[in-house]
Amino acid sequence: MKPSLMFAIVWLAGAHASSVLGAEVRLQRVPAGALQPQAIMDAQGTLHLVYLKGEPKECDVFYSRRARGAEGFTPPLRVNSQPGSAVAVGTIRGAQFALGKGGRVHVVWNGSQQATPKPPTQSAPLLYTRMTDPGTAFEPQRNLVNTTQHLDGGGTVAADLAGNVYVLWHSAPAGNQAGEAGRAVFLARSQDEGRTFAGERGVNPEPTGACACCGMRAFTDAEGNLFALYRTAASALNRDMTLLVSRDQGGRFTSTTLHRWRLGQCPMSSEFMTVAGGKMLAAWETDGPVQFASLSATASNAPVTQRPSTMAKGKHPVLALNASGETLLVWTEGTAWQRGGALAWQVFGPDGRPVGEPQRRDGVPVWGLAAAVAEPNGSFTILY
Repeated sequence: MKPSLMFAIVWLAGAHASSVLGAEVRLQRVPAGALQPQAIMDAQGTLHLVYLKGEPKECDVFYSRRARGAEGFTPPLRVNSQPGSAVAVGTIRGAQFALGKGGRVHVVWNGSQQATPKPPTQSAPLLYTRMTDPGTAFEPQRNLVNTTQHLDGGGTVAADLAGNVYVLWHSAPAGNQAGEAGRAVFLARSQDEGRTFAGERGVNPEPTGACACCGMRAFTDAEGNLFALYRTAASALNRDMTLLVSRDQGGRFTSTTLHRWRLGQCPMSSEFMTVAGGKMLAAWETDGPVQFASLSATASNAPVTQRPSTMAKGKHPVLALNASGETLLVWTEGTAWQRGGALAWQVFGPDGRPVGEPQRRDGVPVWGLAAAVAEPNGSFTILY
């Protein structure tokens, strides 16, 4: 059996449709053993997929895509050039990717203990690669950390149609003596589609610290504005969700607190951002249900948030928006350190109100989470 056919059968066998109310929601399993899928639907209707597979402490990153109208995915390409150089442990240190100019794929991930190249500080590397010009392979992985140290929570990447690529992460500057309160968000920017990157620089307009083992998420809108979400740690009880926005291609940033959370420990949380129809949405974790909000590059006040009609604790939220203005919010329940759990989701109408009741299905593996996209026909697909 050909590898591409085997890949398609694995995906189709895991399919399940739910049409309680609103747009149809289809569940689809990732290939056996795959973890932490990340998915993007491009303007042509091609679904791009990145996921981890292998030993969680020393795993690999893979990429595949499904053309519009096709049933199966292309044979997967390995993204990392050094085997075992990614890490799935913790669920927030895995791969993130973005589509840039010409649809080029850009991928970042936290390096495993054995990963190379190492930064000059000999701490964990943040690895980056991009798809080659022919689109048939990925370039050798590169480390983008130079002067900072103690990378912990995952890095993130965003790209625009002008050829700018932004890689952000939080870590400690040289000589930091303040622990998490002294951490900051750093940016390495490329203006030539990822061929070269400037050295990292701190971008926080004011000191906020950063929750060491929480993730980050960045995205660009149609106007080229750069958005980045991270969790602060200005004090031992401060774990606020904070938004950074740059309207000049990463030159200067403004900061807005979206949600305050008093917590005396790191929640190992993740965030999500997406844009559709000119609308930017962001989702994040709280001490209860996940929540999401519409963002603006010019607003300085915290936006009005929405949450599912459940009181269950949620983790690892993702969002998808269809052409009808409906929003799918997906999250996990019961997942924790070395523990899998359940997949949960709810559709929201164009008016922002929940449609029907939240749905739930067991089967999220240890170190697992979900991805979601809106299909060209208006339905939604959840990949887990």
